[in-house]
Amino acid sequence: MNLLVMNWLDRENPEAGGAELHLHETFGRLAERGWKVTLVTSGWPGAPQRTRLDRIEVHRVGGRHSYPVLAPRYVGRSLSGQAFDLIVEDLNKAPLFSPLWAPSPCLLIVHHLFGATGFQGASVAVAAATWLLERPLPKVYGDVPVIVVSESTRLDLIERGFQADRIQIVESGVDATRYEPVAEFERFKQATLLYLGRLKRYKRIDLILVAVAELRSQGVQVRLLVAGQGDHGPKLERQAADLGLGPEAVEFLGFVSEEKKLELLQRAWVHVLTSAKEGWGISNLEASACATPTVASDSPGLRDSVIDQQTGFLVPHGDGDALVAKIRLLLSDRTLRGRMGEAAREFALSLSWDRTAGRFGSLLEAAVASRHGED
Repeated sequence: MNLLVMNWLDRENPEAGGAELHLHETFGRLAERGWKVTLVTSGWPGAPQRTRLDRIEVHRVGGRHSYPVLAPRYVGRSLSGQAFDLIVEDLNKAPLFSPLWAPSPCLLIVHHLFGATGFQGASVAVAAATWLLERPLPKVYGDVPVIVVSESTRLDLIERGFQADRIQIVESGVDATRYEPVAEFERFKQATLLYLGRLKRYKRIDLILVAVAELRSQGVQVRLLVAGQGDHGPKLERQAADLGLGPEAVEFLGFVSEEKKLELLQRAWVHVLTSAKEGWGISNLEASACATPTVASDSPGLRDSVIDQQTGFLVPHGDGDALVAKIRLLLSDRTLRGRMGEAAREFALSLSWDRTAGRFGSLLEAAVASRHGED
């Protein structure tokens, strides 16, 4: 098949995150199997306009803010001669409304929609624009097959007016041959929590900082490693200082390499993620593959990637006392930590990227076959 994939970012973009990892792990595997995959995405200062990543032909058009306007025009002018079997819109931030302009049948991928959550992570103007752009989605994509990454996202789309029978779930995967456990003695000597991801306001890393301060006030000599970068970083550092958390208690590592990321996931005692909303929570699954249990908010997406009381704990979002209690329980009970780590590893082994790509391939083929049948 010949696919055109539309996504705001590719994995080389400095702003890339879980959605871009998902795209390349999935469609890169389809490209390895002989599918032709072209990705139209945005660029950034100094980025080459054309490149090849994971056997995917990448075309970069415009920048962070101009991409939604320029990308459809680019497809119409520069790629009109290619007979695409399917145009796949990987919805990330602003929708492209591809069914209104696409020259080929469309399919939509949704990790999660922001809704009111957008106001926790962006300016009022940007959040309001995102909220407004999401309003017409059920009508514009009403006849389009949809693939989501979690049950949480499926339920959200149905509540917004999407047709349930057009939505299929394909969970994200993990490379369990790369993300694998280390021996217990190789973990950090000190009780160590890990947050790994973007430093954005809606991630609610502030809840973790408050929990660390409370644990230390209770005599638990725990430390937190914060790996990642983002515009909320300076405020989090100020909050840590206000809470009296010095470098012995909280360390902000900034951007980390893939090798360092793996080491952190393997050596941490507990992984913590307290976002208000996610599509899935890939870092939860990467931690699971390393046999590191997670304490997470019981929020959309995270409740799909953490099995409560098996691979970790889910706590009511924003409940600081519950967060402290579950972290303390895991830190103090080595046997429980080990049992949950083993269950987490088993869970991760059931969700490979090969499985994800295989299910995607079948659904993409079915979408094309269905469209031809209608024609």
